[in-house]
Amino acid sequence: MSWQTIFVLLGVTGFQIVAVIFAFRAMRHARTPQGAVGWVVFLLAAPHLAVPVFLFLGHKRLSGYVAMRRDMREAIAQVTRQITRNAPADLARLGPRQEDVRAFEALATQKVLSGNLTTLLIDGPAAFGGIFAAIDAAETYVLVEFYTLRDDELGRDLARHLIDCARRGVKVRVIYDGIGSVGLPSAYLANLRNAGVQISNFHAQRRSRNRFQINFRNHRKIVVVDGETGFIGGLNVGDEYMGRSRKFGHWRDTHMRIDGPAVAQLQLAFAEDWHWATGETPELNWRPARQEGGRDCLILSTGPSDAVETGSLYFLNAINAASNRLWIATPYFVPDVDIVNALKLAALRGVDVRLLVPDKRDHWLVWLAAFSYFDEVRPAGVKVYRYLDGFMHSKTLVVDDWMGSVGTVNLDNRSCRLNFEATALVFDPGFAAEVATMFEDDLEMSELYETDFNDIPHRLIRYTAPFARLFAPIL
Repeated sequence: MSWQTIFVLLGVTGFQIVAVIFAFRAMRHARTPQGAVGWVVFLLAAPHLAVPVFLFLGHKRLSGYVAMRRDMREAIAQVTRQITRNAPADLARLGPRQEDVRAFEALATQKVLSGNLTTLLIDGPAAFGGIFAAIDAAETYVLVEFYTLRDDELGRDLARHLIDCARRGVKVRVIYDGIGSVGLPSAYLANLRNAGVQISNFHAQRRSRNRFQINFRNHRKIVVVDGETGFIGGLNVGDEYMGRSRKFGHWRDTHMRIDGPAVAQLQLAFAEDWHWATGETPELNWRPARQEGGRDCLILSTGPSDAVETGSLYFLNAINAASNRLWIATPYFVPDVDIVNALKLAALRGVDVRLLVPDKRDHWLVWLAAFSYFDEVRPAGVKVYRYLDGFMHSKTLVVDDWMGSVGTVNLDNRSCRLNFEATALVFDPGFAAEVATMFEDDLEMSELYETDFNDIPHRLIRYTAPFARLFAPIL
């Protein structure tokens, strides 16, 4: 037997041994039985392909972030007490709904805060116009966190505002995600740093113990100015978000501005991420002023370091809280089985359940997988609308006439379990009405999807959607 043959046999045996080890890890740590079975079959049937894939995608928790939170427990608790004392909301006025709201509080490990002014910012020009104006008015500090940061026209506009801010003596800190911002040139970063802006890749200092991991993306989009004004929503920093892409055309997205005590909760999410990225704990204003006539608001930050699957439970609690209306906008619809069943049950008990999704695609696998889920929920009475006027990227929902939400969480497994996300929940009839009006405008630009899966005219979709669904646990 030649040395080459021995080397090949050793390599094949090594892959099979590693595949068996990874299969046991998948059985112990997979989120669902379906995910465990999928990984085990993949690893044992095709170890040479599955082992590298598992190295990149086979973990669900970022243990280092968990340890960091544990080390910071007392500091976080102290800040949380300070935040809560500022403007606690009176939940008694919500009547029986207060039980649902308390569940949201438990998920957020924060209390609903009163006295917040909220402003919906529809699409890129309105959102970034508001963000840039707030940055230009900053007096002490600016915190910026985006999943995607590009060196294009919008990215350079942001850089100019941040540099001008830093030159006025305002402290500027920026976090970006290395995967979402892949290709961001070093010259862009150097330009900011040379002007005094502190900017860091979210995973620059500390990473997953598995160096190959590409899960655990920071998908948050947060801007905080002086601890008094905050922005959150679905928009990243790239020209396509301003509607400048020939491929997508109009980019339909939603951000919101918050002025008031809840900004401190948004700021806490940034502060934890900044400590993870840099090891520093910034000095910040934790007592934003309460605004007269403001609304009750809660910032729910979710991620793979949470003790429970906070993202999924957020959707489940919202679905179960609905009694007459549940409208959800999401660019990706790849839910887990619990959310699928909750949506069906809501529709069966008479709730007007509507899903607003894009007709255009930006990620093939996720777009294809959604078709196999439409057929599951539609027979129960869930209405699926496909947005036709460009690309729908908004992550919003409205429950009955008392709650609305704007944030970064997509209705897919990656957002609910693997990404760091954040969403603002507003418990107010006026805000719910504003979000509902926004939905109605979007529905005017959409069509009701009524095609059964087997009747889809495109063979590519019929043949590949079931295959794409196999990847649902990581989509």
